[in-house]
Amino acid sequence: MARNAEIQRKTNETGIALQLDLDGTGVADINTGIGFFDHMLYSFAKHGFFDMKLNVSGDLYVDGHHTVEDTGIVLGKAIKEALGDKKGIKRYGSSFLPMDETLVLCAIDLSGRPYFVYDVNLTTDRVGYLDTEMVKEFFYAVSYACGMNLHIKLIHGTNNHHIIEAIFKAFARALDEGCGYDPRISDVLSTKGTVD
Repeated sequence: MARNAEIQRKTNETGIALQLDLDGTGVADINTGIGFFDHMLYSFAKHGFFDMKLNVSGDLYVDGHHTVEDTGIVLGKAIKEALGDKKGIKRYGSSFLPMDETLVLCAIDLSGRPYFVYDVNLTTDRVGYLDTEMVKEFFYAVSYACGMNLHIKLIHGTNNHHIIEAIFKAFARALDEGCGYDPRISDVLSTKGTVD
């Protein structure tokens, strides 16, 4: 069964159209208007083997906040919709991801219950045209829109570009693992019989 979603969201601040296939090969076509954010989302798609087409029109004349946060909301909703009833999936995923001097941990539980822990210290205000404080806001939005328990921790690292890129790649790998099927799981992986 295809695990894909198509989400459109239009507000006074942003217009977003997203197509997501969880069982892709990492093909992406992304335009948010923020170059470094595009680069991070390309990395997410590539390293998670997700096919993604994303077009965002945001009020960048104000700043990047609405564009980044609303993209997180839409991505979270798309992941949730594409997962469907979650039968047979591993549910949990984690990744320790190194990038040069940086090491990041990302762990997820596709439980249907949102919770977000972010233990990362970034030391510059911007990387490219992305405000670094928006990294936290993006993943918070993904977590709550999807109903995902998401933990992101910087183990060590000094270069802010490396840290942020390692976060997006670690998230991709953890999500790919959690979305993966296990033939031993016939229903949902829960003693309650439900994951919500």
